[in-house]
Amino acid sequence: MEPVEYVDFVARIEGGLDNPESAEAEEALEATLEALGECISGGEAEDLAAELPSELAEALTRAGGDPESLSLEEFFGRVAEKQGSGEALAEKHARAVLSVLGRAVDDGELSDMRSQLPRDFQPLLQSEV
Repeated sequence: MEPVEYVDFVARIEGGLDNPESAEAEEALEATLEALGECISGGEAEDLAAELPSELAEALTRAGGDPESLSLEEFFGRVAEKQGSGEALAEKHARAVLSVLGRAVDDGELSDMRSQLPRDFQPLLQSEV
C-alpha cells in the first residue's frame, strides 16, 4: 500500500465534510487521532502512526499509556471536547477521519487496531475493497 501524504489525507477528510476547509479538516484530524490514541495501546498507536504521514504521528501517540475503553458515543464526546465543538459536529468530523483512516492503513494494521476497539467502531473502520 502506498503511503498517503499529509495533504492528500487532509483533502480526503475535506471530501467528507459539508463546507470543507483545510483548517477544519486538520482540526478534525488532530482531535480524532488524539482521542483514538487514548483508546488503543501505546504500542498499537505507534504501529499505526508508522503508516501515517509524520505530521499525524504526535496526535496519535500523545496518550502513550494504557488504553481507555470508550463507547463510540463517548468517543464522539471526547472528540467534541478536544476540538471545542458540539457533539454532532464532532461526530461528523470523527466519522470522516475514521473512514479515511480505514482506507489509508494496511489491512493487518487496521485489524490490529479494530481488535482493541469496541464493536460499535467497526463499521467506521472499513478498508478499501
